[in-house]
Amino acid sequence: MFVETTTPPPFGAEVVISVVLPGQKDRLVLPAVVRWTSPDGMGVQFGLLGARETYAITEFSKPE
Repeated sequence: MFVETTTPPPFGAEVVISVVLPGQKDRLVLPAVVRWTSPDGMGVQFGLLGARETYAITEFSKPE
């Protein structure tokens, strides 16, 4: 996932992404690792996610 930020942590840093996705009422707390950075943000790889988090991300990323 790409995360827009002006101050990305360094490659390999462990981060926690906290987000409310469209269509969801609860905040998701997603453990991740920074896999690449750019001046506009960073790419992260998620760690172990529960069923609720996996479902929410899958539904959000489906094309309409």
